[in-house]
Amino acid sequence: MAALRSTVARLLGRRGTAPSTSAPPLVGFVVHGAGGVHPASAHVRVTGRMTALAASGRARVAQVDPVRWADGSDTAHLDAILVQRDAFPVAALDAAFARAAREGTRIVAEVDDDFFTPEARTRLAQAEYDPDRLASVDRLVRGADAVVVSTPTLRDVLAAQGVDAVVVPNGVQPGLWDADPVGPAAAGPDDRSPRRVLYMGSATHGGDLDLLRPVFADLTDDDGRPVRLEVVGVTGDDDTWYERLALPEGAQHYPAFVAFLRAQADRWSAGVAPLTGDRFNDAKSDLKFLEYTMLGLPFVGSDRPSYRGADSHGGLLVGDQPEAWQRAVRAALRESDARVRRARRYVLAERTVGDDRPGEAAWRRALGLS
Repeated sequence: MAALRSTVARLLGRRGTAPSTSAPPLVGFVVHGAGGVHPASAHVRVTGRMTALAASGRARVAQVDPVRWADGSDTAHLDAILVQRDAFPVAALDAAFARAAREGTRIVAEVDDDFFTPEARTRLAQAEYDPDRLASVDRLVRGADAVVVSTPTLRDVLAAQGVDAVVVPNGVQPGLWDADPVGPAAAGPDDRSPRRVLYMGSATHGGDLDLLRPVFADLTDDDGRPVRLEVVGVTGDDDTWYERLALPEGAQHYPAFVAFLRAQADRWSAGVAPLTGDRFNDAKSDLKFLEYTMLGLPFVGSDRPSYRGADSHGGLLVGDQPEAWQRAVRAALRESDARVRRARRYVLAERTVGDDRPGEAAWRRALGLS
């Protein structure tokens, strides 16, 4: 992310081996990737907030190589270090905890998925997480000075493990999402072409896609136009009951992914977010509601804890019954403008990342900052 690199370079300055009495605190962060190219979760949960923190002048920030910091090769004194998920190799964590204890560095764990219940660990192992990655998360949260999570349900999951956590909800990042939404292209009175509905997600959502198969079987809008589901990501499989939109080269990088979605936004008339009823899904956040809203798409999602409250801000929530989904999709298409305006007001006012935004004070306190 160019904005992160330039802001940090401008505001950080040289890192010394000891803290300055006049300089703001130095906060390190550990995420996968480098040079501004990170997984989507790192952009959403960490780098955007770090950019805002540096710009506020409350702290200097720097991405940290975890192994070099743990073994002392990186001699910079950190007032706090935030580690996302499994970004700190498990083999280096004991040395990191020992150094933090010697130097008074506050270790903060950042977790936005259920890595702890047996059902969740099985699902993650099937997707992409090997035992060392899961062990890294577990060791981190149990040894950290503070733990930050994305949802109240995830906080409860950790509480059952004997770990206290603070909830900092997801937000959208200014500069990526705050331009005016495009919205679907207007159709002529005789247009009978299919209306497309977007479902996007990671590989952990393959099972959720199956909920939509009966929903989109012969689905039409109020005017009789066919309604087709278009999938971005979610699964590597192809099937005839939905269409797939392939990502271009480089769009796996989150800012490029957002730009790609915005460039394609006029092809879709709504966004859907199905979730099966399991504990892993219940701990997920309402990020898709935020992102669909900023694309200018009305939202239809499963009535699960992840999306609870979205219906108070223009979203539509439904159970697992195909008929209920069909009614909700038709309503979203029919009431699109009003629902998107309502949702967008909420997201811009309460769910964007920035130093003065709701939730940021709790995040700063977790880092040991005022």
